Amino acid sequence: MRKIQRALISVYDKTNLLEIANALAQRGVEILSTGGTARHLRDAGINILDVSDYTGFPEMLDGRVKTLHPKIHGGLLADRDNAEHSIQAETHGITAIDMVICNLYPFEATVAKPDVTLPEAIENIDIGGPTMIRAAAKNYKHVAVLTEASQYSQIIADLDANDGCLSEERRFELAKKAFAHTAQYDTAIAAYLANVDSQPDEFATDLTLRFKKECTLRYGENPHQRAAFYKTKTRPGASAAWANQLSGQPLSFNNLLDLEAALEIVKDFETPTCAIIKHNNPCGLATADNLQDAFANALECDRTSAFGSIVGLNRRVTIQTANIIREAASAGVKIDAIIAPSYTEKALQALSRVKRRPILEAGSFSTEEPVLQIRNITGGMLVQDPDVHDLDANDLEVVTSRAPTEAETESLLFAWKACKHVKSNCILLANGPQSVGIGAGQMSRVDAAIIAIRKAGEKAKGAVLASDAYFPFPDGVEIAGEAGISAIIQPGGSVNDAPVIETADAYGMAMVLTGVRHFRH
Repeated sequence: MRKIQRALISVYDKTNLLEIANALAQRGVEILSTGGTARHLRDAGINILDVSDYTGFPEMLDGRVKTLHPKIHGGLLADRDNAEHSIQAETHGITAIDMVICNLYPFEATVAKPDVTLPEAIENIDIGGPTMIRAAAKNYKHVAVLTEASQYSQIIADLDANDGCLSEERRFELAKKAFAHTAQYDTAIAAYLANVDSQPDEFATDLTLRFKKECTLRYGENPHQRAAFYKTKTRPGASAAWANQLSGQPLSFNNLLDLEAALEIVKDFETPTCAIIKHNNPCGLATADNLQDAFANALECDRTSAFGSIVGLNRRVTIQTANIIREAASAGVKIDAIIAPSYTEKALQALSRVKRRPILEAGSFSTEEPVLQIRNITGGMLVQDPDVHDLDANDLEVVTSRAPTEAETESLLFAWKACKHVKSNCILLANGPQSVGIGAGQMSRVDAAIIAIRKAGEKAKGAVLASDAYFPFPDGVEIAGEAGISAIIQPGGSVNDAPVIETADAYGMAMVLTGVRHFRH
């Protein structure tokens, strides 16, 4: 155990600072401080010694040089078990510093401003702070370093319990946090500077990712797999990762994947929409004039597959929607979790009666630029723009003798937007703005069509079909024609487009091409 006798405090964020400063002062700890921190402590009646008075060297260069001095860093880095270090420190009037409390200039907050300039960003790069933090962390056997206000209460408790001392185990724990803190800070700076003067359509040469562990999960996709959940440093708008859990049991690995899929689908639609997700694919999707009808219509697509599903909604959930969800549950449809922008108090009370079911509030959907999609492969990382391509009736190329009706066009556009959220190969059938059959993740487009049509049953007659990629052969279109499909939307571009179109004509179907593929691997 090592007693804390001298502490250096220099922080930008002064949250709860007086709490720990008072605790140190009451124990007779000498406090060194600088600039605004020194004024803040003095104004609170805490006796401090200015770093400039201790070093005999003034703060200078508009505050760029405050703590960069041998008497500071010697006091932090001296190995007190090394006799030669002790002799050198005494010779040069260096006294030991036992604790550093320091956090850094708000670089990330600064560069997040839309109108930030490069000189402004540069001025918010902290130099003395990271240097002190790293020095203290390197010498953790003798020095404690605090970088977050959340650490203060634990350290105060330790000091109270151990007569003003901190254990080496605690100091080592703080050191690990400190090095992570400065590493993240430098990463943010490097990431920002890498993109200065880069073209908008360029990807960064060096990709730096920052995530913080939120929790350890019970297990991964399967019980024999370990798993943990990490979040980005800042909130990227409405997302499953940052949603507020209002009730229910802790989320599982698979819950999080399916909640993400559910939310991203419904965010894509402007009208009231419900997505019912199973194994990262929608087994039902619908839009309607209100949320309760959207849920009911989505459920009718495939009630069997909806057992054990995740429900995503894109409007505030009212008691009317909550009641229809409860009615479905009473009829045997097991819903494992729900995510929506918000809930009325009555709706939340009604849905929370199933104690184990997680209810998540994602917040309002923003119009911020969509974030890059990142997926890992062993030994590498893939980065791409999100698939935000949208189209309207004017973008469709009619290639058959018969053009789609207005109602068919509306349904085709809905099916096209929906199919991009389904694993490839995908065939999605829709009647109006609701799915009636979905064939997902098949190795063969023909098999995807067979599954979608089988799922739809009689509802396939008169429905429209969306295919996320072109038909390589006419067989898939022939199967659709035999089932009574009235219209097809697909990218086109196959060497066999001509016989595919001829087959559609033979069945009296309308076919439109988008020129865009919607693969989702």
